[in-house]
Amino acid sequence: MSTSAACFENPPTLSSTYGKGTVLEFGGMKTYVTGSTESKLAVLLVSDVFGYENPKVSEKLADKVAAAGFFVVVPDFFYGDPVNFDNPQFDRESWLIAHSKEKGYEDSKSVLAALKSQGVSAIGAAGFCWGGVVVAKLAKSDDIKAAVILHPGRLADEDIHEVKVHTAILGAEIDKTSPPEQLKQFEEILSVKSEFDSFVKIFPGVAHGWTMRYNAEDESAVKSAEEAHLDMLNWFTKYVK
Repeated sequence: MSTSAACFENPPTLSSTYGKGTVLEFGGMKTYVTGSTESKLAVLLVSDVFGYENPKVSEKLADKVAAAGFFVVVPDFFYGDPVNFDNPQFDRESWLIAHSKEKGYEDSKSVLAALKSQGVSAIGAAGFCWGGVVVAKLAKSDDIKAAVILHPGRLADEDIHEVKVHTAILGAEIDKTSPPEQLKQFEEILSVKSEFDSFVKIFPGVAHGWTMRYNAEDESAVKSAEEAHLDMLNWFTKYVK
């Protein structure tokens, strides 16, 4: 399963300073954690290829979800090696081999086990681009209660056929990686599954990655990103309990 060029566009400015949470070892990975460790409800956020040091992930999103009562974890699935175009040695194909979505899925199971070991009883997972594919894999199991997939990397119909939990897909109108017509096919596949709820929404005027890599100076872009963040939070509030 390949990754399109759009997944690597518009890189964010990364930062080693974070919001209200902290970075510690969790589930075998360096992880940004935020929210009450006493909460029995947790959310796993799986970033895009630029990793968890994007402030829009930690400060703008993870902390917002934590404020709603969830314990939130954002693991470094890339082990200190996110996509970095400032590195003249960076090779995209080699990076994708080293950091496959399949490995991300396997690593995510260690995180879920760590959450359950500390008493968490219900978990939701949200993934963005690369992370959206990881979360689609998690949604095929009973390890999570609900999934939100935002502008996913390349998915096929068969990936969606196997989904078993409440699933929301948030897509962009301008997106060759996960185009609206494909997401509408996913909506049809999910709609016939009566055992769980599903929701597909296409956001007008935005491009792939808009929830993670938006221009903070663009009022319209911020509004679209925040609308998607709220949709995600509402989905977890409804089904992770």
